[in-house]
Amino acid sequence: MIVIDAGHGGSDSGAVGNGIIEKDLNLEISQYMANRFQELGVPVTMTRTTDETLNPTDRVNRIMNAYGANPNVIVISNHINAGGGDGAEVIYALRNNSTLADMILSEIAKTGQNIRRAYQRRLPSDPSKDYYFIQRETSPTQAVTVEYGFLDSPLDDVTQLKNFSDDYAEAVVKAVMQYRRLPYTPPEGANVYVVKSGDSLWSIARSLNVTVEELKAANNLSNNLLTIGQVLRIPQMEEPPTTGEYVVYTVKAGDSLYSIARNYNTTVSELVDFNNLSSTSLSIGQQILIPSEVAIPPVEQPSGDYLIYRVQSGDNLYAIARRYNTTVNELMSINNLSSNLLSLGQEIRVPADGQVPTEPSVPSPNYIDYIVKSGDNLYAIARRYNTTVNDILNANNLSSNSLSIGQRLRIPVSDTPTTYVVKSGDNLYAIAREFNTTVASIKNKNGLKTNNLSIGQILII
Repeated sequence: MIVIDAGHGGSDSGAVGNGIIEKDLNLEISQYMANRFQELGVPVTMTRTTDETLNPTDRVNRIMNAYGANPNVIVISNHINAGGGDGAEVIYALRNNSTLADMILSEIAKTGQNIRRAYQRRLPSDPSKDYYFIQRETSPTQAVTVEYGFLDSPLDDVTQLKNFSDDYAEAVVKAVMQYRRLPYTPPEGANVYVVKSGDSLWSIARSLNVTVEELKAANNLSNNLLTIGQVLRIPQMEEPPTTGEYVVYTVKAGDSLYSIARNYNTTVSELVDFNNLSSTSLSIGQQILIPSEVAIPPVEQPSGDYLIYRVQSGDNLYAIARRYNTTVNELMSINNLSSNLLSLGQEIRVPADGQVPTEPSVPSPNYIDYIVKSGDNLYAIARRYNTTVNDILNANNLSSNSLSIGQRLRIPVSDTPTTYVVKSGDNLYAIAREFNTTVASIKNKNGLKTNNLSIGQILII
């Protein structure tokens, strides 16, 4: 049984400052709290539900008349502090121990609010009695006064009181439910996550497709420590703007900021700045914003069947061909190029019917696509994929063994799986990239639970 007391009210405004009126915020917190206890099936009464003036006698009478003089009644008197301090504190009665007060402070701390102390205060004229009437006159109930922060704090209390008061109220509700050993569930439809055994900020962030930094910021966390049952707010991803300022890219296995920057014709520095990233680390499912002015390269439409593309930093013929749904050979042919070398600002003709970038076509089940890299030769490629030079020549209608960087080859594959022996310096990403597959595919094929490898380990590709 709970009695919630919204401190002050009516002609008694309580403390006022920095856009906060104590009586109003006390009532908001109390109403939220009462609704939550009702949702959880706990009997609850409020001393006031409107902006009315209550003298101490009226307030005590309403508390004691709610469920009678019963030690199982918990009284929660909600207040906002003043006096230039910072953080939350709880006052409890001389007749009680500090257990409930400590639990309340602990849950409030998990929201990111600073905490001060749980304490008792004695009446100077009679130290056997409580100083505050809300504890002194409500025996034998368990009465606590919760001061959620200072409205004149020189630190962050003012901002937090304005933005997170519901979170503080929810923290008190959760503490009371745990104190009474009653089942607690977060608010229905709340965008929250309840920490379970084995969780870490990294694992939670990954499962929610957010970053650790975003998760910590949304919950005012100053470190990575979590406790079982802790309720975390899930940061909301902003919807892409309708003004076309950026496009959204979702990080996949094997991605890096460098590869994303190169694919979208931008730089790592620009992506870091545009996304306010504190590091270049990425997590699968993370959303990266790509400035729209670089997401699709600038082209002009002259007369005829071609677009004009101006070469930018980081470009190569393969990237341009893939972006515009054509081939390196076709680009070299229509531009009379004798080599794959490009220069900044160079104008390249691109077939107009390929102007919309598309994903590479899915290869036949009997072939994989391979892009020729510096140092490649047909013998090395054939050996890597357990095939022969002649089979590659035939599959690609090649008349010679000559290759060009960026050239796309169809590599015939057999039903016999390729194996790879792990060497010093290897990692799953590098191996996946070498064999044109994904980290997830290799892990799945080999039953790997982590990315850890050991020298000499045999992998099925």
